[in-house]
Amino acid sequence: MARTSAPLPEQLGFSTAFFDLPGLRMHAAVAGPHDGPLVILLHGFPEFWYSWRHQIGPLARAGFRVVAPDQRGYNLTDTTPPYDLATVTGDVANLIRACGRERACLAGHDWGAAVAWTLAALHPELVERLAVLNVPHPTVMRRALSGQNLRQLRRSWYILFFQLPRLPEWLLSRRNFARLRWLMRASSRRGTFTDEDMQRYREAWSRPSALSASIGWYRALARAIVAGDRGARLGRVSVPTLILWGERDAALGVELAEQSAALLDRGTLVRFPEATHWVHEDLPEEITRRLLAHFDLHTG
Repeated sequence: MARTSAPLPEQLGFSTAFFDLPGLRMHAAVAGPHDGPLVILLHGFPEFWYSWRHQIGPLARAGFRVVAPDQRGYNLTDTTPPYDLATVTGDVANLIRACGRERACLAGHDWGAAVAWTLAALHPELVERLAVLNVPHPTVMRRALSGQNLRQLRRSWYILFFQLPRLPEWLLSRRNFARLRWLMRASSRRGTFTDEDMQRYREAWSRPSALSASIGWYRALARAIVAGDRGARLGRVSVPTLILWGERDAALGVELAEQSAALLDRGTLVRFPEATHWVHEDLPEEITRRLLAHFDLHTG
């Protein structure tokens, strides 16, 4: 595909927007009618808004106002620290207000799911409906990392590795981010990430300070756990919630999804045996269909 001078969102049929939030300039891809119900799509590591490329268009065509931001430190959003969960969750609360809304439907994958869980638990008045993809409720994750789930603790070795200074950045960025590209493709279904997708991600990773900023989220997590931060001990979630979980996740066991479902007042867990951690990119049509049904505010 030939490159043009237009920003990537425009190349894919969306629009580009920047939001001046308190202490942060946030970039997003936006689509859909301005007066439609607001849907915010939150990406995880090591992606950016582009991870939702398959879902933005269909949601917009269904009448939703879709905002898919680059979260703090990623791609075109400022790399201003800190990256603790309270701060990055506050960014999303501020984004909802910047869109002129009181509430939003929220979907998050990976770190985006952690942010979405946190906002829904602490500020349910801001969340109309919640969808989380392949990251457990933060309380469940905290228990697993505290040693209560030794299998999961072994799977989470990379969190410890990311605590090292400079070495993770050096290793992941070598040879044009070869290892990071390999990790994404090795942990996904064959064909999920095309060569063009990888080029898009390389461009985002290459932005000044972007890789260090994204790893900074893991470093902030470790500091919070050591400090006993209460933000990692969230309570039950009362808003209608849909958990979508690829069972072939190389990093997170499906038992975490089941434990998370037990913390929902109104929720459903849907498991996909054929999908991986990158469930919305492995199965884009199926996940889009599930999100459209869940975010339909005319249903109970």
